Amino acid sequence: MDRYLVISSDGHAGLHAADYRPYVDPKYRKAFDEALPIQIEATSRMSDYFLITEINEDWRRGRDAELAGAWDPTARDKVLDEDGIVAEVLFPDGVTEMNSPPFGAGFTMRPEGASAELMWAGCDAHNRFITEFVQTAPERRIGLACIPVYWDVDLAVAKTREAKKNGLAGVLLPPMWGDFDAYHHPKYDPFWAVCQELDMPIHFHSGPAPMEQFFGPLPPGEDGRVPPGAVGAYLMEVHVWLTRPLTFMLWGGVFTRFPRLKVALTEGTSAWVPDYVERLEFHYRESRESQKLGDFRGHLAESPVETFRKNVMIGASCMSRREAELRHAIGVGNMMWGSDYPHPEGSWPVTRKQQLDSLHGLPDAELEAMLGMNAVGFYGLDVEKLAPLAARIGPEKALFQKPREQV
Repeated sequence: MDRYLVISSDGHAGLHAADYRPYVDPKYRKAFDEALPIQIEATSRMSDYFLITEINEDWRRGRDAELAGAWDPTARDKVLDEDGIVAEVLFPDGVTEMNSPPFGAGFTMRPEGASAELMWAGCDAHNRFITEFVQTAPERRIGLACIPVYWDVDLAVAKTREAKKNGLAGVLLPPMWGDFDAYHHPKYDPFWAVCQELDMPIHFHSGPAPMEQFFGPLPPGEDGRVPPGAVGAYLMEVHVWLTRPLTFMLWGGVFTRFPRLKVALTEGTSAWVPDYVERLEFHYRESRESQKLGDFRGHLAESPVETFRKNVMIGASCMSRREAELRHAIGVGNMMWGSDYPHPEGSWPVTRKQQLDSLHGLPDAELEAMLGMNAVGFYGLDVEKLAPLAARIGPEKALFQKPREQV
């Protein structure tokens, strides 16, 4: 085939906050109505914190029809076709389209101040929506179930089985667990077991962090002022909170006990990977600074780096030229390109240009892997179903090898 099969590892879908109501179990709708204005206000505040309200409004202007793809499958498919994307992983949405799921569900699922019962209800609402959305084009949509596993491991197991039965293809876990046990604790083993059994990859999405440490009290004090440099400090550290669950799992021997378990970390760039894997190996090989700490690796079947290479994928959203140049240190076989639609920081509506700018001149086999085939293997996708679509809409391979000035 003379075109690439492109799969986005990072797409977002969700309803406007109020439109989740029909998906909420009736017994929680009164609570939903009471929480809705609070949720909308909190989401608006977060937009202001990140200084993106005006940027977002300007970027959105005149694009309502295309951005409706966040909840409208017909509009979504039109955008995917224009971008040359045959399939995508679907995460919940949030600030950009003001469409976070209710009751703290979504890709944060932070426990502080939350109700376990209501958060499960919010996750159920989103999972019902995304199940319907996936069924509009199941070969193109890789839907994820929101699972706040720390509340109740047995319930998380049951919800994962339900998600698989309903056609979802993975689970999204909260990257922060508050005062609950971290993900190296053996109590989570039944959950890891069912994810391995059902081939449901685990996902963590960048964004969640201890926001109060960056932005001050939430809600803010009387002056409503954000400390200077809050966003810069957040950007420097947000990937730490994305990678933290994996660090606990790697050193906790989770993959030794469940060697076919798969994990994807998404939208945190991939530039952190070379340093991360170097540090894993440095400590595993008993550097002098860690010798005095005793045997912390005897329960591992192999180096954490070996595990990383076999079990972990990085959703490199809007892969930059710098990341492309670092691809061998990052791991060509561990990288999955993503568009991050429908976010302003994503590649849409200039996806094809962005791909050429970032990936021009790379070897064909490596491009093929990062743009789609790594995702095919990770999610067990049916290439025969996707190939005809790729042959029609995929980016032309020849463009990536022409002299840049001729493209």
